[in-house]
Amino acid sequence: MNILDQDIKYLPGVGPNRKKMLSNELGIETYGDLLEYYPYKYVDRSKVYTIHELTGEMPFVQVIGHILSFETFPMGPRKERVVAHFTDGTAIADLTWFNGGKYAKQTYKIGTEYLVFGKPTVFNNRINFTHPDLDDAAKVDLSSMGLQPYYNTSEKMKKSGLNSRAIERLTKTLVEKLPPLPETLPDFLIAERHLMGRDEALRNVHYPQNAKDLERARVRLKFEELFYIQLNILRYASDQRRKYRGYVFSQVGEVFNSFYRNNLPFPLTEAQKRVIREIRKDMGSGRQMNRLLQGDVGSGKTLVALMSMLIAIDNGYQACIMAPTEILAEQHLATIMEFLKGMDLRVALLTGIVKGKRREEVLEGLMDGTIHILVGTHAVIEDWVQFARLGFVVVDEQHRFGVAQRAKLWSKSTNPPHVLVMTATPIPRTLAMTLYGDLDVSVIDELPPGRKPVRTTHVFDTRMTSLYDGIRQQIREGRQVYIVFPLIEESEKSDLKNLEDGFEVLKQAFPEFRLSKVHGKMKPKDKEEEMQKFVKGETQILVATTVIEVGVNVPNASVMVILEAQRFGLSQLHQLRGRVGRGADQSFCILVTPYKLSEDTRKRIDIMCDTNDGFRIAEADLKLRGPGDLEGTQQSGMAFDLKIADIARDGQLVQMARETAQPIIEEDPTCTSDKYAILWRRLKEIRKTNINWAAIS
Repeated sequence: MNILDQDIKYLPGVGPNRKKMLSNELGIETYGDLLEYYPYKYVDRSKVYTIHELTGEMPFVQVIGHILSFETFPMGPRKERVVAHFTDGTAIADLTWFNGGKYAKQTYKIGTEYLVFGKPTVFNNRINFTHPDLDDAAKVDLSSMGLQPYYNTSEKMKKSGLNSRAIERLTKTLVEKLPPLPETLPDFLIAERHLMGRDEALRNVHYPQNAKDLERARVRLKFEELFYIQLNILRYASDQRRKYRGYVFSQVGEVFNSFYRNNLPFPLTEAQKRVIREIRKDMGSGRQMNRLLQGDVGSGKTLVALMSMLIAIDNGYQACIMAPTEILAEQHLATIMEFLKGMDLRVALLTGIVKGKRREEVLEGLMDGTIHILVGTHAVIEDWVQFARLGFVVVDEQHRFGVAQRAKLWSKSTNPPHVLVMTATPIPRTLAMTLYGDLDVSVIDELPPGRKPVRTTHVFDTRMTSLYDGIRQQIREGRQVYIVFPLIEESEKSDLKNLEDGFEVLKQAFPEFRLSKVHGKMKPKDKEEEMQKFVKGETQILVATTVIEVGVNVPNASVMVILEAQRFGLSQLHQLRGRVGRGADQSFCILVTPYKLSEDTRKRIDIMCDTNDGFRIAEADLKLRGPGDLEGTQQSGMAFDLKIADIARDGQLVQMARETAQPIIEEDPTCTSDKYAILWRRLKEIRKTNINWAAIS
């Protein structure tokens, strides 16, 4: 048995009770789990300061000196604050205990030299350490102290004595007891990438002697983690390509050309033309297409998807587009019908609300091939939906559909259909390489001609009167306005109340205009009715929660007011802003916040005001929030259990891991060559762990 698979309860200092706590709180079950529970920060314990040098802004530091005297201050019944006056000859500092003062007085002796370690603050014009660590200076070898690791622990753990220091001691026991650990990367790769060996890296990441060793250890462990993710994704993609032939759509025929000549509503942008060429090349290659189409809100993705579907129809096949919600499916249907006006093509809708005779007609039309394009929600993948010849599938907002659902579509055809995945949530390149590693990526990076970028401004909530004046001005010029309230799950009740109260306030503020109100808790029929009033221009102001984030298209709406904007994530703010700027008029997005904002929030608001570029915003979002929180990744099981790497900050390593894995898969697609045996063995071990590989690819 591999020593790293040994049950953690057998490690000296653990036992059954601590094992239970480590398992419940941190998921640590084995020696290997503890070894891969990495420190989140380090403090330099090799340097000693003088008290005279210290300021209240410094991080954890250490000083050597002796206690002059103790003083006790009562703090109510049976509570006291104990202060030790401490000096190193350059100045005096206070060591303070609010808890455990009695123990400190009994344990630490006046006149004995101690090494004091803690966070300096200033109190009563004197340097103060609250609850510091004290070690007998005579017993400490400073030269061997190096960087001290700090581990994240929970409140529950701290209460039962399992704080960072306790984890550190357990890890030290483990590291001292481990034999040299086997390598998990081939020697040639370690040499080529100038990496530290695995055994050395695992020891150094917990107990580094200096910052240089720590950095090399972290690079090695991050690279390995990212490399195996990329290797697995590329292996999966290569398997799919070998296993599944794609339909060959060799001709661009009458349907496509007739649409291009007679129905194209405006000239295609260069970006749209480029993407259509990439898709055409895939569809004629003989291998199944799996392509991700990224484009900002309003960049014309639906038109590109439709023109690609027409190529499938020209080659005698059916096409289908899947949307995550009924409202979005209906909107796609309306858009496609408008585009295809006057053409002899049958387009049908299949969602939960299509029932009875209508549903039967749709199912028959799919079976006998008379329906050319089906628009639907996930109802499309149910077993009872069968096509005559399904050749092309568009999946909108992919993160709402799992891989298993995508695979279900393939079973509806002798060969799997070509798949185009669309998203309006721009995904930074490093994340796309990991989330969608099995897909080729196309990007529409320009807006159609005549579109003006939305102007975004930040307004404090003390300036509502002048904001209302601006809104009145826009409505008088014939425009419409969205006003968005936050609706966050944790505070749903109070948020809904804020929306209801806010709606009444707005009705009083704008007695001369008509208002609609929409939120996710309304009955679908009522919601649709209110939305339609706004779409038809019967109401001038739509007061809503984020239900309007996806799928409302009102070209006449030119103002988006987002209240309490500090409570929204960057990608959500960007999606909401995308609801305006759809007509030829100048549009505005106003972010309203209180005056007091955190540093992170200020950065978010500034980024929104500085740029309309979805990719820059997504990069910033990734840096601020980390990949697990990004729109859609957490919900779909795509947040990987990364132990040390960080996709947001380790972009270069993601790239390096990809570039290293690619030629290996090309050289050994069946994963059987002896040259790479160590990799395939390790990949098998890792794939048994809790990373959801299917969700990643």
